[in-house]
Amino acid sequence: MGGLSPEKGSKYGRKLATPDIVSLRVGTLGPIIAAMSQTFRQRRIARAEELAAQYPSASEMLRFFVPVARFQDELYRAAQKTLKSQKPVVSFAQPLAAEVVERFPGFLSLVEETGPAPVAAAARDLRNQAANRQLQLLTAFWTRDGGRVIGVGDKGDGHREFFARAFLQPYAEFVREQAGKQEAGPTPCLCPFCSRKPGVGVLRPLGDGGQRSLVCSFCLGEWEFRRIVCPGCGEENHAKLPVYTAEEFQHVRVECCDTCRRYIKTVDLTRNGLAEPVVDEIASIPLDLWAQKQGYTKLQVNLMLL
Repeated sequence: MGGLSPEKGSKYGRKLATPDIVSLRVGTLGPIIAAMSQTFRQRRIARAEELAAQYPSASEMLRFFVPVARFQDELYRAAQKTLKSQKPVVSFAQPLAAEVVERFPGFLSLVEETGPAPVAAAARDLRNQAANRQLQLLTAFWTRDGGRVIGVGDKGDGHREFFARAFLQPYAEFVREQAGKQEAGPTPCLCPFCSRKPGVGVLRPLGDGGQRSLVCSFCLGEWEFRRIVCPGCGEENHAKLPVYTAEEFQHVRVECCDTCRRYIKTVDLTRNGLAEPVVDEIASIPLDLWAQKQGYTKLQVNLMLL
C-alpha cells in the first residue's frame, strides 16, 4: 500500500466534498436489499466473509472472526431467550449471569478448533484451568478490573483479554439494549452505556455531509460525537487533528491527534453504504501499520487486538 495522504479539507476545516451521485442500474439494489433483510450481527458475518477474499493482509483475522461472530450471535439469542424477562433487569452493575458463564468452555473449544495456532494453544490452556479461574477472568473484565487478572507482563496477556472481550461482547450488547439508556449532555469520550473506550468511528449520511458517531469497543453502543474533537484527549484545534486516507481503503479514515499522538479509524458510510464499521475497521490493518510508523498509538485495539 502506498503512503497515506491528508483528507482534503480535514486538517484546515474546509467542507468535505459531497460524494459523487451514482445512478442505480438494474441489479445494483440486490446487495442493498439482502443487507437490509439481515440482522446487524448477520451483516457483520457476511461482510467479514466478503472482505476476507478481498484483502489478503486481513484474511486470516477475518476468517477467524467469522466463527467467533457466529458464536456471539448464538450467545446473544440465548441471552434474549433466557434473561429478557429476568427481574431485576440485567445491568452492567450486576454480576455476570450464570447462564452466560456456563457457555465459556464451549467458546474456548471453538477457538481451539478455528483460531490461529498461538490463540488456539492459549484457549486450550485456559480451558484446562479450574472453573473458578475462568470465572475470575470473566468477572475481572466485566467489572473493568482486568489488570488484576490480565496482568501486564504475564505471558498471553492479549489472548486472555481477547477471550474475555469476545465472549462477553454479545452479553454486553444485550445488557445495553435492556438498559435502554440514552446519552445526554456533553459529548462523552467514553461509552455512555458501559464506560469503555470507543473502538471505531462512523460517518453516517446527513444532509450534504456526514454525522460523526463513535462505536464502543465492548458493548458496540453508538453515540454522536463532534467532528472536530479528539476522542482521546478532547483536543479541538483542527490544525492538530489531521485525517489521512489511502487509495486501497477510500472509505476508512485515519483520524489522528498531534496533541496526545493517538488515532482512531472512522468508517465513512457516505462513501460505502454497505460497509460494517466493526468489520471494515479490522480489514484495514495496513492503515494501522502506517499510523503506528508515524508515531501514533491506537486509542483502543479492536476485537482482534490489532
